[in-house]
Amino acid sequence: MNTAPAQRRESEELRALIDSRYADVMAACRAARVPLHDDAGVAERIRRTLLASDFAFDVLRRQPKLLAPDGLERLRTAGDAGTRSATLALSSDEAECMATLRRFRHAEALRLVFRDVNDLDNVGETLASTSALYEALLEMALRWSQHAMAERYGKARSPEGVEQRMVVLGFGKLGGNELNFSSDIDLVLAYGSGGQSDGPRSLDNGEYFIREARQLVRLLAETTAEGICARVDLRLRPFGNAGRLALPFAAMEQYYQREGRDWERYAWIKARPVAGDRTAGRELQDMLRPFVYRRYLDYTAFAGLREMKSLIDAEVARKDLAGNLKLGPGGIREIEFIVQLTQMIRGGRDPALRVRGLLPALQVCEARGHIPASRAKLLREAYLFLRRLENRVQMLRDAQTHDIPDDELSRERIALGLGYDGWKPLEAELARHRDAVSEEFAAVLMPQGGNATGAPAADVELWAAAHDESLSAGTMEASGFVPGEEVADVLRKLPRASSVRAMSARSGERLERLVPQLIAAARGSVAPVPSLLRLVRLVQAVARRSSYLALLDEQPNARRRLAAVFADSAFLAERVIAQPLLLDDVLDPRIDQIPLRRADISAEIVRVLGALDERDAERELERINEFRSSIAFRLGLAFNDGRADATTTARRLAGLAEAVVAAVVGLATRELTAQHGRLPGAGTGFAVLGYGSLGGEELGFASDLDLVFVYDGTRSSVMSDGARPVDGNRWYQRLAQRVMHWLSAPTHAGRLYEVDTRLRPDGSKGLLVASLDAFDAYQRSRAWTWEHQALLRARLVAGDARLGDALGKVRREVLGAERDPARVYAEVGSMRARWRQERDRSDATHLDLKQGHGGLLDIEFVLQGMVLAHAARFPALLDTTANASLIDALRDVGLLTVEQADTLHVAHADLLQVALTCTLDLRSRVAERTPALDALCAGVEKVVLDLGFSFRAAPETV
Repeated sequence: MNTAPAQRRESEELRALIDSRYADVMAACRAARVPLHDDAGVAERIRRTLLASDFAFDVLRRQPKLLAPDGLERLRTAGDAGTRSATLALSSDEAECMATLRRFRHAEALRLVFRDVNDLDNVGETLASTSALYEALLEMALRWSQHAMAERYGKARSPEGVEQRMVVLGFGKLGGNELNFSSDIDLVLAYGSGGQSDGPRSLDNGEYFIREARQLVRLLAETTAEGICARVDLRLRPFGNAGRLALPFAAMEQYYQREGRDWERYAWIKARPVAGDRTAGRELQDMLRPFVYRRYLDYTAFAGLREMKSLIDAEVARKDLAGNLKLGPGGIREIEFIVQLTQMIRGGRDPALRVRGLLPALQVCEARGHIPASRAKLLREAYLFLRRLENRVQMLRDAQTHDIPDDELSRERIALGLGYDGWKPLEAELARHRDAVSEEFAAVLMPQGGNATGAPAADVELWAAAHDESLSAGTMEASGFVPGEEVADVLRKLPRASSVRAMSARSGERLERLVPQLIAAARGSVAPVPSLLRLVRLVQAVARRSSYLALLDEQPNARRRLAAVFADSAFLAERVIAQPLLLDDVLDPRIDQIPLRRADISAEIVRVLGALDERDAERELERINEFRSSIAFRLGLAFNDGRADATTTARRLAGLAEAVVAAVVGLATRELTAQHGRLPGAGTGFAVLGYGSLGGEELGFASDLDLVFVYDGTRSSVMSDGARPVDGNRWYQRLAQRVMHWLSAPTHAGRLYEVDTRLRPDGSKGLLVASLDAFDAYQRSRAWTWEHQALLRARLVAGDARLGDALGKVRREVLGAERDPARVYAEVGSMRARWRQERDRSDATHLDLKQGHGGLLDIEFVLQGMVLAHAARFPALLDTTANASLIDALRDVGLLTVEQADTLHVAHADLLQVALTCTLDLRSRVAERTPALDALCAGVEKVVLDLGFSFRAAPETV
């Protein structure tokens, strides 16, 4: 920010003007017997103020006492007008009240000018202080109006007798706490409900609040000998100038549900209660939030913004406002539109974006990754520059203008007041900022290749042929889609699909633009036919959801990436078709924008659930599912693009599942506690163990979860403390059932996971939830070797940490017991051979990646056999549950050679890579044999044999 000039650089004409006005002010002080001592540079600061503002000169000449010692203290001291308005007494006489309000406004406005031009406040502080001034004026004027109405007509009350008070909502820059010096104030007035006043001359509430509104506006906006207090604009109310000055909440809600337009949604982003019944005002905001912020990602906001921008551009052209700091190209409004567009699109799902001021909103957009840091920096610098310049233009003569003055003297005053050597360097910096903003706005409003760029004419013709059913397979093949029969057929059927025929006119227009662009995008992918077939299915799925059509219509990068993903991965394509919300992840697939650690994922789930307007279990489960799908989908994109390897992806998928299970356990515990109360004792006494691929941190994209539920048996007979108490046994049984049900129950966003609990003690014949003692006894006395193999991968994934520690101790003691290695090897080998015989789908040309010879299970079983046989000697082997870490642990204690460990590491990573790739292509984990794949498996088999295991079934004897 440029500072005030250190030396005089003004022209002779300007110097003469300042000298003359300073002399006039000093004369007024002498006449009013106001002592003025030039301590701390007071004279120089007054001269700077007179340089910048004719308004300040007029106020000081008429009210020289503002330069008395207490007045100077007021100018120097921080603290907004609200603190000083509290002690201001208003006369019951209307004329005297209006005079007092105006004098107060003038004094406070002078303070704003003085502090701004002398760099005592930065531009943000000046805007906030201006907003605080007008809030204070509104509150004082409203209190006076309320008192006057109550004296005449009593207090307004609802039919139930509850007092009703006016709600004053500030919009625009007042709502955003960033009001400029001479702005009007945009207000909407409302009240809670109908009814009537309780005075002897009773009024219907509608008439009562209309009269109160008129009184409020008169106090502020009527011109008197002292001027006006504030310019009040009520045109943002429902139906504009044709609407009633104040409406009850129910009428407001009905209007916005039925009549609300896009520009009104943008306006409500900044709305907030600024006077009157602020609690009721916040209730009204909550009521109208669904109108402002959609539950889904709302890319229809682009169309609304374009319409508003077109209207503004027409006004700029009609009134020759090209140089207007607010509305002209590269002006303040374009910066606001860029930020508000992001808020409109994403604010329904991300409450962090529901902030009102431009700078706070820009900061959140940047922090959440929606606006790049470089763009945010550019916009922030331009905004602060433009708002500071706009303020100085208005401070000059207290005029509601956004245009630079034409005369040279005024321009010189503004430039010198802002610390420039003259108008030319200021003009150059203004042009630089405006050009930069214009460029950014154009990029946001119309991305390169967006809907302004038409699809290739040949693809438009293909779509036209599909409309009239003349599109043939040969035409599609000639266009690059081979074979062409199926794609020609689905394109011919698309215009006649019921979902397409039911489209609105606007959605139909989007579809006409979109389909040719999708054809072109699919052609450019690695697999045009599968890509286009899946894209058409997606169009049918979202045909009645205009926001998703708008996303694809508006975002060419999303179209191209979507076509590529649909060509590469059938699995990811199916996920998008089933959950179109994932389109946003296609548009913004950055892996660095998602939480990857379990703690971060858990924190993000808490944040996501905290954003919900309705906190009920069904909605929370749906939101958890949407979150899980989004993270899993982005992990799939990262793996598919080669930005994450298989081992890393599987570990992250397991971390995601762990966080989701913990969230569901927390939700189920909350709901059960609400019904039956809590059980006595510290913690919940409930733990969830993850087994299998979850416990081993090797989860696939479509894996189920192997879970075992355990509870603290000392609480089995105690009763819960709720209104409907139950004993501990039933409490834990119901908790486990609820967790099971919620994890696998279908929602609008699909189901979270398939859950398998057969690894619990006694398998499917056992109780769903076992006590700690029962779990311990079973593992020590009745579990089979294969169950101990499973226990090797078990770990706490959710629930009571102290109970988890106890379970960890049981695990270590059971698995660390002395065992005969030869017997372990034989039992593990026998079980492996049996599983292979029952489940292996390998043949001469294909390998079952999991069950085949040298496959993933061979690696897993040999590691588990080694640990079971040797954990008594090497207890550190029990510190991990993941296969990759077990390989390292066995190597570190000398049970594997470096060569053997390397062989298993490479085979494990490569086989897992192929297995996850199969899943993404919706193929079973059976891969075509290749020399490289056979070599990997042969290496594993050699390690198995060298370690003394035999995983091949003994030949049958005749």
